[in-house]
Amino acid sequence: MAKLIVSKFGGTSMGDAECMLRSAEVAFRQNSSMVVVSATSGTTNDLINLGTQAEKGHWPECEALLTKMKERHRRIASDLKSNSESSQKLETLFEEMQSLAKGVHLLRDCSVKAMDALMSLGERMSSVLFTDAMATVLKNHGSGKSAHLLDARDVLKTDDSFGKAKPLTAVVASHCQRHLPKIRDMKTVVVTQGYIGSTEEGMTTTLGRGGSDYSAAILAEGIAADVLEIWTDVAGIATTDPRLCPKAKPIAEISFKEASELATFGAKVLHPATLLPAIRKNIPVFVGSSFDAEAKGTWVRKEVEQHPLIRAMALRKKQILVTLSTPEMLHAHGFLFQIFKIFNDHKVSIDAITTSEISVSVTLDDSTLLNKKLIADLSEIADVQVEENLSLVSLIGNNINHTSGLGKDIFDTISDINVRMICLGASKHNFCFLVNEEQGPEAIQRLHKKFVELA
Repeated sequence: MAKLIVSKFGGTSMGDAECMLRSAEVAFRQNSSMVVVSATSGTTNDLINLGTQAEKGHWPECEALLTKMKERHRRIASDLKSNSESSQKLETLFEEMQSLAKGVHLLRDCSVKAMDALMSLGERMSSVLFTDAMATVLKNHGSGKSAHLLDARDVLKTDDSFGKAKPLTAVVASHCQRHLPKIRDMKTVVVTQGYIGSTEEGMTTTLGRGGSDYSAAILAEGIAADVLEIWTDVAGIATTDPRLCPKAKPIAEISFKEASELATFGAKVLHPATLLPAIRKNIPVFVGSSFDAEAKGTWVRKEVEQHPLIRAMALRKKQILVTLSTPEMLHAHGFLFQIFKIFNDHKVSIDAITTSEISVSVTLDDSTLLNKKLIADLSEIADVQVEENLSLVSLIGNNINHTSGLGKDIFDTISDINVRMICLGASKHNFCFLVNEEQGPEAIQRLHKKFVELA
């Protein structure tokens, strides 16, 4: 029996008609049964701007954005020679986009729920166009297959945490069985949207920025796929960001645990949550470039053949260090519980943590998370110090916390760079530390040379 493959294509792979046809060729060659697509490149940002300008009452700016997006999608439809049915679907979506923007403008209020409805239109428009591209490729190859457009909201059910909704895994699987009972027949290529879902009551939700990869993984889990493919504009995962280190090397395979650490701590190729469904169902994940489909790419698997000490490294910018100090912490129980409860109440995620007898330091991603109420609540239980403009350097590999001499090699390599905080021991796959933001690239470059280029 042929493998059931889910292929996801990002925004650059949806950039124009040529990109869509190229991506459809890749999906055909891979024998994909489901294709999950992002919005066309730049559209999500335009939709966010549309909501923002409408809320401010800037209608002329809104009209300009509406015209820009309509023209972009009509041009692609024309280049693809879309049929009248697809063109009508697009016009209906344009009308919905205009109505939503007008409603936000009149109310001067763009709630998270309204923004989700607005932002869903990017994927809903691109999927209409890509279905035509897929149908054209299937016809040109005489495959006998058809392309079918599925509204992801019919199957990808979530809670009502608008803006960053959580998929209801068991419910998704049930809806997939109901709406896609014959997906293993290999007679149809199902095209659907990434990033969006809906509550069980039918309200449109989004999974948060970068959530298209995650939704593809959720759908792959829901239909019990054999393989999940993530097609981007880079040929797989590299040992570090090639823009920082031109000598970065492609990684042929990487374990789920290593890839999860790498994604969480700064690598941009995979969304951090993407691997969770794949890990649950042990679905191998392939990462490749739709612009260079012949390149080898990277396989992410549960088991891999090689287990190097340092596989890759990542740099996560715009980090904040929050240090909480109080003598009451000394020999007292429950203090960490109070801290974590406050962060939980504010729905702020902590990345790294280190403690001393009377202090706790945690790192946070993005200063927008540091609202005044959070600081005020933390200040009720401890003295709070906040340091910004930091970067988190992470070395990802195997048996890191059981390898003697590794710390010496790392810090000898960056001996003239001040390290603000170290986090080691919780994972055998990760060693991370904070440095000043302007020194982050230099730290990565030196460490990459030491542990990858000269290894």
